[in-house]
Amino acid sequence: MSNAFDPRGNPITFTFQSEADVIELRAVTHTDREFLLTVFSSTRFDEFTGAGLSAAEIELLIEQQFTMQDRYYRRHYPQARFDVVLSGGVAAGRLYHNWDGDELRVMDIALLPSFRGRGIGTRLMHRLIAQAAQRGMAVKLHVECNNPVRSLYLRLGFEKIGENGIYEFMCRPAAPFESQAT
Repeated sequence: MSNAFDPRGNPITFTFQSEADVIELRAVTHTDREFLLTVFSSTRFDEFTGAGLSAAEIELLIEQQFTMQDRYYRRHYPQARFDVVLSGGVAAGRLYHNWDGDELRVMDIALLPSFRGRGIGTRLMHRLIAQAAQRGMAVKLHVECNNPVRSLYLRLGFEKIGENGIYEFMCRPAAPFESQAT
């Protein structure tokens, strides 16, 4: 089981168990950089393949973007949690989240391709939403307009509240699932 604390000192505990998987979070360490880059690359590589760049050029571009994103998140969300998602003890993805004031900001959630479609992200989002609702916090995130996970966020009660280029800004009010209109 992994324990984290929000800025108010409240424990944030994530352990999920199904027949096949135990899902846990652990804090990112400096030794996770290559793994986190692999996760990031798995979500971005296809975007660049049609641009006429070589694989080496794409890898360099992705590494630069990863580094810039990491610096941005750490600078703008200094109290954020940067976690590795573990499925059955195996590193499966990353979850970056910031508990601040009256909102939980899901900065990034990404899984390696072999772990997608297994309900891991859905279970993580359910737990985040439930814990935010207990604390009276709305959940906010950005998602690319054409990202298939957008439909999950809509099913979970998120609504579009803005946009920035190819991204939609979405919010789910601070309410348990039972009180959300479907």
